[in-house]
Amino acid sequence: MKRREFITLLGGATVALSFLWPFAGRAQQAGKLPTIGFLGAGSPATWGHWTSAFVQRLRELGWIEGRTVAIEYRWAEGRIERYAEISAEFVRLKVDVIVTSGGAVLAAKQSTSVIPIVFALATDPVGLGFVASLARPGGNVTGLSSQSTDTAGKRLELLREVVPGLRRLAIMANIGYPGAVLEMGEVHAAARTLGLEVVTLEIRRADDIARAFETLKSRAEALFVLADPLINTNQARINVLAVDARLPTMSGFRDYVETGGLMSYGPNYPDLFRRAADYVDRILRGAKPGDIPVAQPTKFDLVINLKTAKALGLEIPPTLLARADEVIE
Repeated sequence: MKRREFITLLGGATVALSFLWPFAGRAQQAGKLPTIGFLGAGSPATWGHWTSAFVQRLRELGWIEGRTVAIEYRWAEGRIERYAEISAEFVRLKVDVIVTSGGAVLAAKQSTSVIPIVFALATDPVGLGFVASLARPGGNVTGLSSQSTDTAGKRLELLREVVPGLRRLAIMANIGYPGAVLEMGEVHAAARTLGLEVVTLEIRRADDIARAFETLKSRAEALFVLADPLINTNQARINVLAVDARLPTMSGFRDYVETGGLMSYGPNYPDLFRRAADYVDRILRGAKPGDIPVAQPTKFDLVINLKTAKALGLEIPPTLLARADEVIE
């Protein structure tokens, strides 16, 4: 081979492999692929769409699982006490970046101040102490805000369009989950503005859900569900109990409507997880998480389940159906 041809070939190979440097190059020198520690607060089933969106975007960016990157999956299954245990395991494994969400971010942050942490969604990352500010996160944490507190009032307004005579509202929240507590405060404030009476159903574990509905009886005309890993894991059960109690439900997660809830309004979560992959890509290429601004949702979805509406004897206003991003029939 001529010297010029060799140099050209070498230059092309360098460009082709450039996406692996500088971070992946160091990892390979240590005898391993760059490794992502993926801490799922829920279960593989409840996080399936989100995980797939994350992995697909990684592939588009050149990070192919098992070939150019390794992913260690761990699932808390809605058990908050698992967060610290999994985070500590990732530190022992010396993963190169931790990807997680919500309350698990704090546990990961307490486990390490060195390993970069990317949250795919968080209710209020500044208010919860994950980052110093959205523009300049600082430290080893960054990611995407779900703006759940900012959109709580909007969800309540949409619920009132379906139940125009709404006077008594029940709120179900896991009070052991900081993000849900913050959002609950926003819902209470919005309800006061609208002159609604509020009944709060406080839960801490799965066994509390059925008891919460038993204490509710006929004290409410609709149910506002605040999502967290515990409630997400039990969403189908909650929806069955809500229909039995003749309660229209509103949540911030599309999955609730798929499993029998009436309505949801909130950010498109698969999109947030896709964008989280962009953050991981930048960090694996050498960017510092503290220098990457926290992003906010750009896509919001209104989803309505007409089958559930029929079961509850509700007529969804045509104007609301026209605004829905998806209608499940």
